[in-house]
Amino acid sequence: MDTFTGFTSSETFTQIPDSFIHLLKEIDDIAELKVTLHAIWRIEHIEGHFRALREADFEAGTLGLNGGEILSGLGKAVERGTLLRREREAQVFYFLNSPRGRLSAEAFEKGQWRESAMGSSAPMRKSNIFKLYEKNIGPLTPLISDMLREAEKNYPSVWIEEVFEIAVRKQNRNWKYMESILARWKEQRKDEGKDQQDIIKDTKRYTDSDFSDFFK
Repeated sequence: MDTFTGFTSSETFTQIPDSFIHLLKEIDDIAELKVTLHAIWRIEHIEGHFRALREADFEAGTLGLNGGEILSGLGKAVERGTLLRREREAQVFYFLNSPRGRLSAEAFEKGQWRESAMGSSAPMRKSNIFKLYEKNIGPLTPLISDMLREAEKNYPSVWIEEVFEIAVRKQNRNWKYMESILARWKEQRKDEGKDQQDIIKDTKRYTDSDFSDFFK
């Protein structure tokens, strides 16, 4: 057996439902355990509202199982109820038996979905904003991860990189402080006529005001 070198700070971490941990004492089939963990991992990394996997998404090379073992593991996971299997018009999908998964399964059964609405089932590479946060601020939490994803949608990547540089330089490594700068840049239309130093000065006045305790 090769020795594992250890987890790193540059990778994503997958949330496991607490109820699944309680099922570990009951799951005695390694194929079932592997496909269930694989499904939780990949489904969590799917973008979009329709989150489901096809049989082809359970790769033999990744799981260390052959095709027959994968199908057997999927069958046992469906029988246990951790995964939901739904078939419609020769298409078969596996859903996590969670509130969101059940809604997706129901929509699929009723034909109330478009294949174009399904996000990629390939695991996402770690976002650069996550790497910047871990490198300059500290470990990620689920709440911070959600806030960072929202920031990526709202602000250009060059702003995000710049605000991390400012936070490090000012020794104020606090996401709320950084987000206040980004919000002010957006409000004042950074890079569209106003000098950057003026915007930074305005932001500093803002964070040094009565709201300063909130940002530190």
